Amino acid sequence: MTVHPPRLRRGLPPVRSQPFERLPHTGRTMVLTFDDGPDPEYTPGILRTLRRYDVRAMFFVCGEMADIHPDLLRALADDGHVIGNHTWSHPLIPQLAPSEIRGELGRTSEVIEQISGLPPLWYRAPFGAWNRHSFEIGAELGMEPLAWTVDTLDWTEPGTGTIVSRVLDGAGPGVVVLSHDAGGDRSQSVTALRHYLPRLLDDGYRITVPRR
Repeated sequence: MTVHPPRLRRGLPPVRSQPFERLPHTGRTMVLTFDDGPDPEYTPGILRTLRRYDVRAMFFVCGEMADIHPDLLRALADDGHVIGNHTWSHPLIPQLAPSEIRGELGRTSEVIEQISGLPPLWYRAPFGAWNRHSFEIGAELGMEPLAWTVDTLDWTEPGTGTIVSRVLDGAGPGVVVLSHDAGGDRSQSVTALRHYLPRLLDDGYRITVPRR
């Protein structure tokens, strides 16, 4: 009889009381993040631009979207992007019982791992609404909480030029930029990326992703 060794799991990170809002940096590094997807209408356009410039980003996906669009999740993983957990159904976490938070995060982590082959190491609370239970449960699931430094507010559809200006004006070492690739009409977000990404690179920024 063949005996297989138990699968090694990553250790639990510390339980945070606040999410990371920027990341430790070496030189002029920035992180681009996209929430709420994957979405077949907008995520592919973002992927095309990232491929064009050979840049990696973070995608905080909702489990229900990943479950519906597994091919897109695989495309994110195949391109080397970091896939984070953004809960299953995008609820307001402080209104949930701990068991419901565990279900939202745990179910999403399972789907991400099943489809991409890797469990998520980062998570983000919808609306940036964290609480003690979310930090504790996230740590139990092996994930660190990541917020953002620059909010493009692209969900308000302020215009492509405004999104571009917010990213460029907020650029700086260690900055984490929040955008969206689902949850509404994200055509402005897709177009804005095509404009601000080459300008960031021309300005000497290295667009990177955290590795743990």
